[in-house]
Amino acid sequence: MKDLTKGYPAKVIIMFALPLMFGNIFQQFYNMADSKIVSTYVGTGALAAVGATAVITNTLIAFINGSTQGYSILIANSFGAKDMKRMRQFVAGTMVMTACITLILTLVGVLFIESILGLLNTPAEIMADATSYVKIVLIGIVFTSLYNMCANILRAVGDSKTPLYCLLIAVCANIGLDLLFVCGFRWGIEGAAVATVIAQAISGFLCGIIIIKKFREVLPTKEDWKPEAGQYVNLIWTGLSMALMGCIVNIGTITLQGAINGLGTDIVAAHTAGRRVFDILGVALFTVGMTMTTFASQNMGAGLPKRVRQGVRHANLMVTGLTVVIQIIWLLFGEAVLHWITGSENQSILDSAKMYMNIMIWFMYVLGPLFVLRCTLQGLGRKIIPLVSSFVELVIKVSSAKLLVPIFGYVGVAFTEPISWIVMIIPLIVAYLVKTPEKMLEGIGNL
Repeated sequence: MKDLTKGYPAKVIIMFALPLMFGNIFQQFYNMADSKIVSTYVGTGALAAVGATAVITNTLIAFINGSTQGYSILIANSFGAKDMKRMRQFVAGTMVMTACITLILTLVGVLFIESILGLLNTPAEIMADATSYVKIVLIGIVFTSLYNMCANILRAVGDSKTPLYCLLIAVCANIGLDLLFVCGFRWGIEGAAVATVIAQAISGFLCGIIIIKKFREVLPTKEDWKPEAGQYVNLIWTGLSMALMGCIVNIGTITLQGAINGLGTDIVAAHTAGRRVFDILGVALFTVGMTMTTFASQNMGAGLPKRVRQGVRHANLMVTGLTVVIQIIWLLFGEAVLHWITGSENQSILDSAKMYMNIMIWFMYVLGPLFVLRCTLQGLGRKIIPLVSSFVELVIKVSSAKLLVPIFGYVGVAFTEPISWIVMIIPLIVAYLVKTPEKMLEGIGNL
């Protein structure tokens, strides 16, 4: 466990963010390798099928991860305040709430997935593959929940390395199983889905076992399972606000994906490849933001609002510098990576994916500070403003699907997210400047 309330903020943020960053980068490399294996050994249609279902699974996973991140804010705040009993009570509540949410989402997903794919205008030629793939992934979502819950509990108490180690093992296993099931056994797209589920189980069980063996301080005792007044209200409210934020963003993405699917299989494949590259390049910005959630929560729990503001300044400088590096990497290697992912000589697919990335990459100067501010406000317990920001993104994506895409085609898709980032960051800046961490501490004390 690591106390983020001590030490030079920039150094503390970097040391905590690096394991998160490497973990996410390896995860994105796996996604790229998975896409490559599927496109090479099954076909471009299978790659499009995986891409067409990604927004659905991502929405459910975002809800689970968002809720467990919300619970971890309360755990981190208690840890920063050195209130270990309260921390263990929130860990107990986190376990109960995660189990309930996972059961509900799994049932809803499996029962209604075919209808959802139909509403998304999934092309008929990839519908069977898409349905087979996503059903298997949904059945295994319980393991994703287990990993996210354990990982966020550990990050709340300052340990970002253990989740990384578990994820690295799972990613290596996933790639190996992909090659075995897809290339060796010729199970097709179903083999890729089974490999994903097994790898998720490995990461979840490993993380849980390590907590039991090495982090017994966070495990609830018999008395800690008895909820105190308001405990579950706090968990539900904080978890739901974080979960809805991720879910709202992905609902907008689902709507946009429906418009993308209507543009044909080539565009779906191009967008899948472009998103794979964008996700891996943007992971550094995202992880600095994730770090600020724990950093802000622990320091507010310790009563150190000035340290929170100092951390925000340092984090914004970091994401600006990282954006410069990201642009250089894209200019040097981007086109080659796109070609490798798609495994296609179809110039239309490659040109569309490149166009998408050429637009997105220049707006990352907005995306980085957006992540920092939104995650900081979450860590401070500001539930409404980040939610409003996400709702703005939903409105813009829905509007784009109805207005921009029918007129401008895939170019309209490429400009949708940059427009949303610019609009979204405005309420975040206002909220942070109007109600500073000092004012929050005076008004509410600990969370």
